[in-house]
Amino acid sequence: MRLVHLADIHLGFRQYQRQTPTGINQREADVAVSLRRTIDKVIELKPELVLIAGDVFHAVRPSNPAILYAFQEFLRLTQMLPDADIVMIAGNHDTPRTAENVCILRLFTQLGITVVEKEAKRITFHERDLSILAVPDMGIAPSFEPDPAAKYNILLLHGEIEGVLPRSGRELDRRPMGITRQELHAELWDYIALGHYHVYREVEPNAFYSGSIDFTSTNSWGEKAEEDAAKTGGKGIIERDLVTGTHTFHPIRPLREWIDLPSLSGAGLSPASLDEAIRATVENVEGGIDNKIVRLVVRDVPRHILRELDHKAIRDYKRKALEFYLDTRRPEIVRQGQAAPGRRASLADTVRDKLRSRVLTENIDREALVELGLHYLREADLVAGPAEEDAIA
Repeated sequence: MRLVHLADIHLGFRQYQRQTPTGINQREADVAVSLRRTIDKVIELKPELVLIAGDVFHAVRPSNPAILYAFQEFLRLTQMLPDADIVMIAGNHDTPRTAENVCILRLFTQLGITVVEKEAKRITFHERDLSILAVPDMGIAPSFEPDPAAKYNILLLHGEIEGVLPRSGRELDRRPMGITRQELHAELWDYIALGHYHVYREVEPNAFYSGSIDFTSTNSWGEKAEEDAAKTGGKGIIERDLVTGTHTFHPIRPLREWIDLPSLSGAGLSPASLDEAIRATVENVEGGIDNKIVRLVVRDVPRHILRELDHKAIRDYKRKALEFYLDTRRPEIVRQGQAAPGRRASLADTVRDKLRSRVLTENIDREALVELGLHYLREADLVAGPAEEDAIA
């Protein structure tokens, strides 16, 4: 029996200020394309079981276009795979925090999809000799016990497994349910399908995060660095055969290309030399930066050098790319005379950390807020006089 496991769709996610010709946020439209490509791949694989491990939407109250699009895509899935069983659980982004709000995922029960929200539920498919314990985001983890009467037992879970997620994976605006490895009891299950962490990751030989289907986290650059380091193949979905144990991760390319350029050091460079280094790095991008999301980290840039950069050229890069993020960082300041030399966090580091940890109201794009805060900080640097340490240097 083959299953497909996917998670963290985050339909309705918005980022940056660019819009489509029809007035939709461009990143929101990108994520919609990623969902369509994902559904295409699931239909192609023809599994007997589809597991959707939470965070279908980015917000508890998604927009009407996002709801309609999701309904159309899941309708297509059910029509093209009429014999497949589909089970969906609510993630921390889907789960209302107040009693008066209703989980929007209930809408998909009209399509024949089994939806589990609020509390854990055991689902039995007698004809498949299969039992699924579906555990949505619910604050306190239940007891994870398989059904001894079933041949196959699956745990479908949205939450954070203790000690698994790196820092970038934990920088989320709505913390999910936490579970220890001991509570998980992985050895008791045939497969554990996890949602919440946006990078494909093995927790145990039979327990996996499938990752998100697009870059929709609060720290997409950290997420991309993890994927590149682990050579995961990027975004995608999992195919698993419960009989043979065959496991395949199917990469699904997002519409928008993300490029984290090799970082530069501005130490000792004049504004003209740094301009040339930035230009050469940008022009070295294969296929150019047009309509891509690009970051270039430049370290050791004093404020007086930053002010004299060619800002017209930087604005041109921003016009070409969907997003061009020139992440300039001032030189580290090491203070002597203490028990041990220590690094003082830069103002940009402090602003970045504070905005990433701040509690936000719904539908506020955290990454856009961080970028806006850093943008205002850079603008302030441009009109301020040289800092004392810059003047001395």
